[in-house]
Amino acid sequence: MQTKPHNWAGNIAFGATEVHYPRTVEEVQALVAQHSRLKVLGAGHSFTPLADTTDALVSLKQFDPTITVDAERSTVTIGGGVRYYQLVGELHQAGYALHNLPSLPDITVAGACATGTHGSGDANGCIATSVAAIEFVAGTGDVVTLTREEHGEQLRGVAVNLGGIGIVTRLTLDVQPTFTMRQDVYQNLPLDQVLEHVDAIFADAYSVSLFCNWSRPFINQAWVKRRIPAGGTIDAPPQWFEAMRLNRQVDPVGIADADLCTEQLGHPGPWHERLPHFRLGYMAESGEELQTEYMVPRQHAVAALEVLDRLRNEIAPRVFMGELRTIAGDELWMSPFYQQPSIALHFTWKPDEPAVREVLPMLEAELAPLGARPHWGKLFSLSPEHVRSLYPHLADFQALLKHYDPEGKFRNQFLDTYVGIEN
Repeated sequence: MQTKPHNWAGNIAFGATEVHYPRTVEEVQALVAQHSRLKVLGAGHSFTPLADTTDALVSLKQFDPTITVDAERSTVTIGGGVRYYQLVGELHQAGYALHNLPSLPDITVAGACATGTHGSGDANGCIATSVAAIEFVAGTGDVVTLTREEHGEQLRGVAVNLGGIGIVTRLTLDVQPTFTMRQDVYQNLPLDQVLEHVDAIFADAYSVSLFCNWSRPFINQAWVKRRIPAGGTIDAPPQWFEAMRLNRQVDPVGIADADLCTEQLGHPGPWHERLPHFRLGYMAESGEELQTEYMVPRQHAVAALEVLDRLRNEIAPRVFMGELRTIAGDELWMSPFYQQPSIALHFTWKPDEPAVREVLPMLEAELAPLGARPHWGKLFSLSPEHVRSLYPHLADFQALLKHYDPEGKFRNQFLDTYVGIEN
């Protein structure tokens, strides 16, 4: 037990005075019964007070880490505290893969799903789209299990749950046969090429990430992750939309060791060693950075990029690196991609929150009319009323939270503000 824990970036000091580490569902139920306010703390990678609470935090670090593959159903079931680095290698060894992965392997699967964290790829939905079943301890103390087959609409409501329904103790995820990929990095992609060929660029591979510090009209690095057909091979051109392929490892953000990044030199490798940006062994205890991300409907991708280009003099001095990715739309009520295939505009800021707070309203004033939705776990300054207006199923989600947590044990100021739950 410790007092006043911080999030990974150190910009949030949690209000909780206790952190508990249950090992079983029964211990989780006991904690829910004992406390009037509590929240689950995953890996602490949220930059907003989404996981903050005034009473007790619950960490599932010591919870049952069992990983069970169901070959007949093509699913895997995991404990609520399992992190990606614990899951992906074992899943690959069993002959299976997930459709998408986050950039960092140290975050919890349940936390990634709860916040709408996404990975990338034109045809790839966010991470929570793979949720086939969820088990959680509700605010009532009951153990609730929802499955796609029996509770499809409710599952769409709780897959991205913002930590408001209870403590997730089990997740069942869709899997597919394992596959091989290659990753190549290209340097100095002219922004004009992106503006002219944005759809072709992001459709050219299974996953494409464009890194740009907005100091000049070029994309610094394009990370192109291609899926290799079973039993086949695939080549990568030395020049890609006027960018040249690199023959050395690089760090996309410019603040880490390139050797900590996944293999970029075109050598084939398993999906879990190519889809993330950082290797499985990369587990930084803290990060001297801040992050923001907005999801803009794909039809407004060019307009959004033109906004960033116009604001480059405001962005460049404050940012380590930006990243552009695409994500498929989905039907999850509180997903930033709800019925909205999107381009994600990500910013890894220097750790100066007042300076970041100065530029956010400038960005949002121009991106909001394009329908931009902020990442739930990253810094933004949009008004609560505007954020609520972006989610057509908000009232249905509010009703779900009230149903499973009638006393508001898992509520906090963030949820009250941006989800607008009323007593």
